[in-house]
Amino acid sequence: MGIHVEHELHTRRKGRNFGVGLILIGFIAIVFGLTVVKVLQLGDAGQFEKFDHVARPQLIPEEGAGE
Repeated sequence: MGIHVEHELHTRRKGRNFGVGLILIGFIAIVFGLTVVKVLQLGDAGQFEKFDHVARPQLIPEEGAGE
């Protein structure tokens, strides 16, 4: 049980670290919110496969399949 005196420098750093932590949490919340909005605007889950820049034969509609 020793004497524990916190220096004034540690108090300032703790406040600064708390501020940086809040900024990081805010940034993560913004990125997460933008991701949720973008996914909700896509609507159809099949649209996820259209943006991967790879030719996929299963995405090409067959001739006469819609008739």
